[in-house]
Amino acid sequence: MIKGEALRARVAAMPGVHRLRRPIGDGRSFDLHYVRAGPPGGCPLLVVPGGPGLASILPYHHLRKEAAARGLDVVMVEHRGVGLSRTDDNGDDLPFSALTVEQVVEDLAAVLDDCGVRRAEVYGSSYGTYLAQGLGVRHPGRVQSMVLDSPMLSADDDHAQRAALRALYLDGPLADLLDAGIVAPEETGQVLQVVHEFGGKRQVEQLLKLMASGRGEGVWQWLNGLGELETTKVNRFVMEFDLVGAIAFGELGFAPKPDGKPLDVNLCFADLAPRYPPFRGEPFDLTTALRRFHWPVAVLSGDNDIRTPRSIAARVASLAPDGVLVPLADTGHSALDTHRLAALTAARIVAAGGHRRLPRLAPRLATLPRRGPGKVLGKLLTARLTLGRLISV
Repeated sequence: MIKGEALRARVAAMPGVHRLRRPIGDGRSFDLHYVRAGPPGGCPLLVVPGGPGLASILPYHHLRKEAAARGLDVVMVEHRGVGLSRTDDNGDDLPFSALTVEQVVEDLAAVLDDCGVRRAEVYGSSYGTYLAQGLGVRHPGRVQSMVLDSPMLSADDDHAQRAALRALYLDGPLADLLDAGIVAPEETGQVLQVVHEFGGKRQVEQLLKLMASGRGEGVWQWLNGLGELETTKVNRFVMEFDLVGAIAFGELGFAPKPDGKPLDVNLCFADLAPRYPPFRGEPFDLTTALRRFHWPVAVLSGDNDIRTPRSIAARVASLAPDGVLVPLADTGHSALDTHRLAALTAARIVAAGGHRRLPRLAPRLATLPRRGPGKVLGKLLTARLTLGRLISV
């Protein structure tokens, strides 16, 4: 058995993995996979990770173990076009026509049916918040409560991203580096966004000082390549953007038109856009739909989040009739990936009916021990900046 087939077999054999037949949309069907872990309950936690492209089964194995230890019954769906749900019965990749937000939302509802579950607490992170809200639009009766972690609201979110990043860094040391031609304007958005989310303003300032000293070029180029790796490299059963990019570009507007100024975001998507269907409009008007969400909604927002900045999170919380904003200090994008103890604790409190307590508990949530894959990148960034500082002395 070749390596890819062996890995697929191991992932499929992980505890709690199930499959069910779902329509491709052309008269054929495929096996959609999902995983359920923890003590079975009447109202499980349906966790929808970000992307598009993040798998559910393999990357979140440790999260599900920690959730089960806290008494949470967790259901996660392997997104169609990703991981175990990537191919048809012949082993061929699903076509772009099978990859739409509406079909993914229906997959979520079908999995709840397969589990024999009437309602669930729905936890969405980043792109997963769009799907979570979509489930609320199409199947409001299936939602008991909702946690929206680093929420998306519309295809125009990039305007808020630009504004947040430019308010922090457009003037000052960065302007001097730009004037001197030391950094390229088109690289600044990608680089400073990553550093701010994983290290905050202090580490951004360290990086800019390194660049001014002539010692930061290696760190800068490493950071500039991170966003491209996430979208161009297929990491099987972990991150697979190549197929579901059809959703990102066709329905969510992941390739906004650059405005030619420094600290523009999402420029790494511009070269990828021609490979996918053009933007045809969003499937949902979430700004309107949120006003009809009659269930409790907790909106988690990291203080350092630029990809889905605080302005968007605050608006989502204000639009939901029973919404609360939960700010997390020293946290970047997606608590599910960068601060999973805070994420799981918040989910447990919401499940117990205590979502209105979360804003005052937010400082305690933020200080819980940091776990999750994002912690590795944060440590690596700190190490590289420290090494650059030592070399420059």
